Amino acid sequence: MLWRIRTSLPDRPGALAALARACGEAGVNVLGLQIFPGVVTVTDELVVRTPAGWGGDDLARLVVGAGGQAVAVSVCSESALVDQPARYLRAARSVLASPASFTEVLADLFDAGAGPEPGPGPEGGPGADVMEMRVVDVVVQVWRRTPFTATEHARGAALADLLADVLADDRSALLAPTAVPGGPTALEVTVRATGSGGVEAVAGGGVVGAATLDGPTPDGVMMLRLHVEAGWRRRGVGTRLLLGAVREAGAAGASEVLLETEAGNQAVLPMVLAAGLRGRIRVSGGRLAVHVPARALAPRGVRTA
Repeated sequence: MLWRIRTSLPDRPGALAALARACGEAGVNVLGLQIFPGVVTVTDELVVRTPAGWGGDDLARLVVGAGGQAVAVSVCSESALVDQPARYLRAARSVLASPASFTEVLADLFDAGAGPEPGPGPEGGPGADVMEMRVVDVVVQVWRRTPFTATEHARGAALADLLADVLADDRSALLAPTAVPGGPTALEVTVRATGSGGVEAVAGGGVVGAATLDGPTPDGVMMLRLHVEAGWRRRGVGTRLLLGAVREAGAAGASEVLLETEAGNQAVLPMVLAAGLRGRIRVSGGRLAVHVPARALAPRGVRTA
């Protein structure tokens, strides 16, 4: 079985050698190593193969016994052995080829797409760490249990800067509606309140999308569920529904709208950016959580053309 180990070691000669020696004596084979330098301590990431019967607790005890601190152990696949510079180059190419894939690329690159949520509460619970990047007016956060290093923060910021450059050169690369082959050709959509805590999008006399709201919770959060018919996706309908739903939530006294979906949903970032809302997108546990202030827009006035 393959395992990924992250640990902090004192920044002194021989610290890593002591860990490698302990692994060798225990029959733990080190297959990969990545070093994140620091001022006082160094964060080392090892990919290892263990003898039969070993578990995560066994590895943690081994590393602590060799002088490691802040030890995090998780099961991984052979993809963890991919050359790291090559992995980041591929991530940059993915963002250039498909800017809407930005959050999905982050989830994969920084291991935020696997495992459960870091924990309850606004700060993610004990042991959670967050890396924050800004794309135009949207804050994108990547959450995981293992702390991010300064090197990873720099890499994440560089990817966010790359996306910002793409949008500065060609905003339509991310935001422009895309014609659907064989789909409807009319682009005029009316968004109206349903009277039951939501809004719907109507075109040609038929409903082509809807957004429903539940709540608010005691904290003033309303949960948003949004659906757009297949033939009308990537045509701006989701953005109009989001704007209408945020106005309805604000009129109902909510402070925030929360939309949850899969981390690989490439419609989310374009939708929030196109709406011009100062939202926050959290990536963790294979999920996206989109937080939008409900009082950022004037109440009502939902009908749009």
